Amino acid sequence: MLQFRAVDDAARIIEGVASTDAVDTYGTVLEPRGAKYELPMPLLWQHDVGSPVGNVLSVTIENARIRIRAQIRKIDEAGPVKDTLDRAWQNVKHGLVRGLSVGFLPLTTSGNRFVEWDWRELSLVTIPSTPGATIDLVRSTSQAQLAALGESPTHPRPGVTGTSPTPRRHMTIQEQITQHENSRAAKVAQRDAMLERSAAEGRTLDASEAETFDTLDNEIRSTDAHLSRLASARRDNESRATPVVAATSTAASQSRSGVPIVTVRSNTEPGIGFARHVMALAVSKGNRYEAAEYAKRTWGDQANEVLVGLREGLMSRTAVAPGTTAQATFAAPLVTTNYANEFLELLRPLTLVGRIPKLRRVPFNVSMPAQTAGGTYKWVGQGKMKPVTNAQYASVTLGFAKAAGIIVLTEELVRLSTPSAETAVRDEMVKGIVQFLDGQFVDSTIAAVANVNPASITNGVTGTAASGTDVADARSDISARVTAFAVAMYGLDGLVILMSESQAFALGTMINSVGQPAFPGLSIAGGSILGIPVVTSETVGAQIIFAHAPSILLADEGGVEIDISREASLQLDSAPTDPTDAAAVMTSLWQANLVGIKVERYITWGKARSTAVDRITSAAYAA
Repeated sequence: MLQFRAVDDAARIIEGVASTDAVDTYGTVLEPRGAKYELPMPLLWQHDVGSPVGNVLSVTIENARIRIRAQIRKIDEAGPVKDTLDRAWQNVKHGLVRGLSVGFLPLTTSGNRFVEWDWRELSLVTIPSTPGATIDLVRSTSQAQLAALGESPTHPRPGVTGTSPTPRRHMTIQEQITQHENSRAAKVAQRDAMLERSAAEGRTLDASEAETFDTLDNEIRSTDAHLSRLASARRDNESRATPVVAATSTAASQSRSGVPIVTVRSNTEPGIGFARHVMALAVSKGNRYEAAEYAKRTWGDQANEVLVGLREGLMSRTAVAPGTTAQATFAAPLVTTNYANEFLELLRPLTLVGRIPKLRRVPFNVSMPAQTAGGTYKWVGQGKMKPVTNAQYASVTLGFAKAAGIIVLTEELVRLSTPSAETAVRDEMVKGIVQFLDGQFVDSTIAAVANVNPASITNGVTGTAASGTDVADARSDISARVTAFAVAMYGLDGLVILMSESQAFALGTMINSVGQPAFPGLSIAGGSILGIPVVTSETVGAQIIFAHAPSILLADEGGVEIDISREASLQLDSAPTDPTDAAAVMTSLWQANLVGIKVERYITWGKARSTAVDRITSAAYAA
């Protein structure tokens, strides 16, 4: 709720919430206590570094949010600066712009969380990306201005205490449930990560960690209680709901409230915005201005999504690698898109690494300790000698590795603006990298190559051949592998099974001796076997893989780098040779009316313990 305070109009002081620990529209979380900053901090207009409008004067960091006090400057000298300042103040004063958004550079990340970040600026924005980031107090509206708005600091309108003339839209109950569920999931992930980290280091939580853990646990319990209230309210609303009978949307909205309500919402599928971004740049030969104009002409109202992606500045939340000379033989990088998070959100659920629960996420090039042998412990009689434990440790470091490929499309396909063309571009970018990453993750023949690629998780794992094909054989083989993990003192709650979709179908259709499904929780989409999660992918082939997920380290930069060229000459081959080879056949993209799109993703993995993966080979179970 935006409140007005009647003081000197020249002060132009605003207060509000700059950021919270909620999951934002990019799928990331900013830890409030991880902010590194200096005051006074620049206050910008809409993240435009060329439009500073004031300074942040004070910052108060709480557990779940960051509150600020800022001032929009006022000058008397006529000119463009005064116009910018007055425009910003008038928009805030009249409640037209209420959002706040931080501009930052990431310092330390953990999964989708920015644990430490360099806070460089705060912006006044129309639509904030973080829920709850908003201006809630304006301290410099004069008495006359309040009267003009129909408000009075001492006599507000009946039933409306200190509200602005354009009240903020209240979230629906379902929107509140979604927001709190996202916030809860982020807190649970942070809490569990603390336990996993301390367990990996063989210690208990220190005082600071214990305090943070208890705070998170209390907040989760409080959120659960509030979610229960919201669910109850939703059930009450659903019970009172009546069907709307109307031939048109206008008639339907009028039948509900008597007032026509028009809601415009993008209904594009995930990844389409990313594909449109690439198409616009390809058509305009990488020129951002021309790409923006093309987007406006082609996609109309939905062009705003592409225009945001084309903007430069600190507001970009995509973690991308610094520019290197790696692209010198192809084409200079033309674009790093703000749609990388959207593209990855589409990509991750399709890949094995994106669907396996409890993988241990770690940074690149950081040495991680891993225990390879347990200590020695015995019963000791009174006055007898105690054994000296000899726990053995090794360190595992995941260096940088990247998966890359070049997609070649016809210029006609890129220029087409129909939904089917956009979907074709998106699907072409997704399909190849998904199949490649899954195969590299589980193919036992993939060995590590220094500074190039990681070994698959099954590399070096001999495994045990399936003992047969019927339901008894399947139960016996699976039980033996699970028991081996239990004997090796692995926590079975972290165990996950990987198998092909066809093998999952075969096991799911097996019937036991009393005519019931032998594995009732299993389908081609995965599921579980005796409570153990099952993830399916046809790339797993004729093996069933058992992995202790917390013992598998995953380093994922979380960004996609895109380069585009129409002039390069390429070998249109999945296994290109040295371009100096006389046998190499080069194709000119310019001459053939083709567009080359290079996709790169920084990702790697490794086992913390060599025994963290086992497998059944030659699996061919059948009903």
